[in-house]
Amino acid sequence: MRSMIRPDLLDLPGYTPITPTDVLAERLGIRPEDVIKLDGNENPFGPSPKALAAIAGERAYHIYPDPDQHRVREALSRFLEVEPERIVCGLGSDDLIDLILRAVVLPAAGSPGSRDGVVNCPPTFGMYPFSTEIAGGRVIDVPRQESFALDVAGIEKAAPGAKLIFVASPNNPTGNRLSPAELERLLATGLIVVVDEAYIDFADAPDAASALTMRSLRERLVVLRTFSKAYGLAALRVGYAVAPRGMVDYLNRVRAPFNVNGLAQVAARAALEDGAYVAKYVAMNRVERTRLSAELEALGYRVAPSQANFVLVEAKQLARELYDRLLRRGVIVRPMPPPIDAFLRITIGLPEENDRLLAVLRETT
Repeated sequence: MRSMIRPDLLDLPGYTPITPTDVLAERLGIRPEDVIKLDGNENPFGPSPKALAAIAGERAYHIYPDPDQHRVREALSRFLEVEPERIVCGLGSDDLIDLILRAVVLPAAGSPGSRDGVVNCPPTFGMYPFSTEIAGGRVIDVPRQESFALDVAGIEKAAPGAKLIFVASPNNPTGNRLSPAELERLLATGLIVVVDEAYIDFADAPDAASALTMRSLRERLVVLRTFSKAYGLAALRVGYAVAPRGMVDYLNRVRAPFNVNGLAQVAARAALEDGAYVAKYVAMNRVERTRLSAELEALGYRVAPSQANFVLVEAKQLARELYDRLLRRGVIVRPMPPPIDAFLRITIGLPEENDRLLAVLRETT
């Protein structure tokens, strides 16, 4: 079998996703309801009641979903004030990342250096380099600065050897965001700039702005959004891209016709109509993010400033040991891979969940 597989994939490690709560609970010998899940950046409130009601009222399980997602794109068009022809929906942001790479990257035979380049700025979302490798592209790493800010000068130097760049804003796992000035410089490189705004709803800095506001510089700008975070629909896997019409046309050519299921389309439309519900969660996250950061710093941990629904916490050489201690107590956080394996990423949970996290940390500090 090995001889039949693409040579460039033979030694590619798989992406490591989070482990389901019930599986972890069984391994730990505790009840699933006693587990506090702070590793996936999910919405602890769950979906909007309007979304749940819409799902419950759906009966057309025997009919294929709308392949062009007309009603979802129309709802998003009104919500974003963007033409529906500039919107394409996907099976979460992961699907859209894959579609962009399939449309843009031309894998070449021969040496890895002959493949189309994709700029990646670690530490960041692991699906960018993983999906690039799967698509047959070449990952060009331009590491972030010690402060986790982008090395824009380094990106400018790397740009001539690449076709596109992925930038998360706010960034996962560091929590910092892309400034308008940085985005202008990235767009000036000539690269296709994909700004992943999975966590944009949580950004509350005075000068925080979505990349969608860069109307005049959008010729090669693609903005990704998801319903998995603020809207609490992670299990249904639905996201969308806002891009120039030409790019949307090519993305539609390479995507599967029924990539967003019917329940996801129904739930997404209903969730968009419940802005008050999202605002309630975002407000709670803002308060708890500030409180949790202060409490963690009081315990002696360094906390990276965050504009998302998680914080990145430096535990130094104790990071893995601390992760294991929390796990044994039913508190799940996300350990980080090298070169930031001295950090843990912690989702902002409900107040009582954050209290339990802090209580365990006080016992082990």
